[in-house]
Amino acid sequence: MVETQVGTPDESAPRKRMSTARKTLIFLVIAALVFVAGVAGFGWWMQSRLDGMIDRIDDPFAAIPSRPEVPSQVDEQDQQPVNILVLGSDSRISAGDPSQWQIGAQRTDAIMLVHVDGDREGITVTSIPRDTWVTIPGWGKNKINAAFSFGGPPLIIQAVEDLTDVRIDHFVVTDFDSFSTMTDALGGVTINLSKPLQVGSETLSAGEQRLTGDEALVYVRQRYELSGGDFSRVQRQQNWMRSIMREVFEQDILGDMGKLTDFVETVAQSVTVDEGFSIGEMRNLLFSARNVRPGDVNFLTMPHNGVGRSDNGQSIVIFDEVNGTALFDAMKNDVLGEYLAENPDVVTRLPANPE
Repeated sequence: MVETQVGTPDESAPRKRMSTARKTLIFLVIAALVFVAGVAGFGWWMQSRLDGMIDRIDDPFAAIPSRPEVPSQVDEQDQQPVNILVLGSDSRISAGDPSQWQIGAQRTDAIMLVHVDGDREGITVTSIPRDTWVTIPGWGKNKINAAFSFGGPPLIIQAVEDLTDVRIDHFVVTDFDSFSTMTDALGGVTINLSKPLQVGSETLSAGEQRLTGDEALVYVRQRYELSGGDFSRVQRQQNWMRSIMREVFEQDILGDMGKLTDFVETVAQSVTVDEGFSIGEMRNLLFSARNVRPGDVNFLTMPHNGVGRSDNGQSIVIFDEVNGTALFDAMKNDVLGEYLAENPDVVTRLPANPE
């Protein structure tokens, strides 16, 4: 594990400004599916237009002194797997705007590691609970989401790589505001509510509901009302992703040029990525994964041993060293499909109807 320090208490935020307006939470997977069709339909001029809409930050990997190696059998594959760290935060803390970034002022509310299989036949989205207790280089023991607060993108990348021993290829940061924008761009999403949802003065009854953007935002922000707390909220975030993906295919967005144009532009304005994630690299990756469908995407929560208390009294999530290490080793070696098939009960998957 890496012990060197990336961030320091005096280190400033990344230099390039990321817009706080309309960033969507964890939208990389659906953006990939849509972008493929966009490339074919709009041509290079549209790619250039989209490239100008995507915010980028300076290379967050350059400051990391030592990183996990790629296994030789993976490095020799015709197509290598791709691992993308996606962060989502609540815009109330302005985590998407480095001009407002201050040491200790904000943390990320969602941490997901997106693994695109080397054979491009599947994608796995693994949520890392934000309260997972880890050693943050240069800062000691703390919740993993504190790494973003202490050192910005480089330190959270290093903390996740230290925990998983998986080399991260790209970084995406978003906030919660565009839950509303993305949902409304599709005319709403259908979600089966396990319990009534209070939205302002209105109560949506349990069962299948068509949620507007504002209602979807309430749905994914709930935590205290749920029996599983943050674990339940993680699954709601994943459930929203799954619902969006289904909506795109059910509405045949990929076959409607007008809808596709509007939707792809909304997506492009909703994410901030590392500067190395070029439009060309996106195009190649997304084209190679063009056959992936919603059923080919696995949604998991990192293995853990429940919650506990730190020495200083914080409520924390305890990493399952045995099963967690096995899962991330499978990810590192690009054998996640085989691992999940052989260990169906080890990892918490997103159920059909989460709380």
